[in-house]
Amino acid sequence: MILTLMIVLLLFLLILGVPIGFTFALSGFLGGWMSNLPLGIVAQAPYYAVASFPLLAIPFFILAGELMNRGKLIDRLVDVVELFFSWLPGRLGHVTLISSAFLGAMTGSSVATVAAMSSSVGGRMMNKGYKRGYVAALTGCSGLLGVLIPPSIPLIVYGAAVGVSVSKLFLATIVPGIMMTIIFMIVHAFSVPKVLDTEGVGANEKQSNFEWGLFKNAHVLMWKSLPATILPVIILGGIYSGITTPTEAAAIAGVYALIVILLGRMVRLKQIPDIFYQATLISVAIMCIIAFASIFNRIMTLMQVPQAIATFTTTVTENPLLFLIFVNLLLFVVGMFMETNAAVLLMSPLLYPAAMNFGIDPFHFGIILVTNIQIGLITPPMAANIFVSARINKSSLVEMWPHILRFLIPSIIGLLIITYFPAISIWWQ
Repeated sequence: MILTLMIVLLLFLLILGVPIGFTFALSGFLGGWMSNLPLGIVAQAPYYAVASFPLLAIPFFILAGELMNRGKLIDRLVDVVELFFSWLPGRLGHVTLISSAFLGAMTGSSVATVAAMSSSVGGRMMNKGYKRGYVAALTGCSGLLGVLIPPSIPLIVYGAAVGVSVSKLFLATIVPGIMMTIIFMIVHAFSVPKVLDTEGVGANEKQSNFEWGLFKNAHVLMWKSLPATILPVIILGGIYSGITTPTEAAAIAGVYALIVILLGRMVRLKQIPDIFYQATLISVAIMCIIAFASIFNRIMTLMQVPQAIATFTTTVTENPLLFLIFVNLLLFVVGMFMETNAAVLLMSPLLYPAAMNFGIDPFHFGIILVTNIQIGLITPPMAANIFVSARINKSSLVEMWPHILRFLIPSIIGLLIITYFPAISIWWQ
């Protein structure tokens, strides 16, 4: 009964538009008060939740992404991808998908990836004859790839919440991320004839003719884009070689991006404070969610809710495959209504003990959880990625929805493959 009231209050406050962090705190205090728990024991929970070395990676990755975006390095990255994939029919769609995957190695944020790609490629696609609704749907759904390719802020949050290695989580998500990228590229390839004007301005885009014009100044383009293409190498190379931790790699990425845009005179010096300010706003918002969600999670732990869920699931079934079906259905619904990091913080401590009871690998489970919740970002009513893409591309949800389904259904198929073929995630073990 108490748990039900907590969840109802949580959803009610979210619907009212109360900041997510406060909804967690208020719902947690309600549960603690009704359970006669001494509320003083949760007073330090917010501090200890954010006083975590792995979580320092979040503001650094956000800063690196903001610097890259303001310095137009992302546009240069897109130009390089287009250079190498000009032979594909409907190349700009493939460029969007591949660039979104690469961009995940710079920002770690799905929504940030959608905003950057909508701004840099969305207009180009519409000028080539793509339907506005399809462009908005493609760029919105491609944000999913921006998180599956490491580094990933939700995976950092998951690792900090349950106490597993963030570096190994990044390693585990590489193959699922590549698989999802290929699935989306296949969907786009089959969609091109239906979403592109083949008689007018989009005729050339449909053809797979090799365009030598793109290669006239290829060496100049490659040289200008070199700083942008090196950044993912610095981040992932440092992490997987063992030279740096994810947090240290994030700090290096932020410093590197700052030096590049200053030396390249891509932004004015007086613009730097505003860039730091915008990155700080986003970072503080995420950290507030993490801090206040710890109150809710601590109360849930004291009420022994995770243990009750673990006991209930093992009582209902002893089959881990059936348990994963239950988990996927639950996470899919949660992802439809909650912000990603908040959902990860809520569901990780609740479901992790039960997953361990079933012998599910913690890294495999983390990829399942984050992938599922990320799909919620393209599923109404929350659908943050879709709303951001719709606003930037000036599209309506009505014209986007049929095209969203083109990617939503394959996303679910990809999730099922990730769920029931664990070797895809834990190939390195």
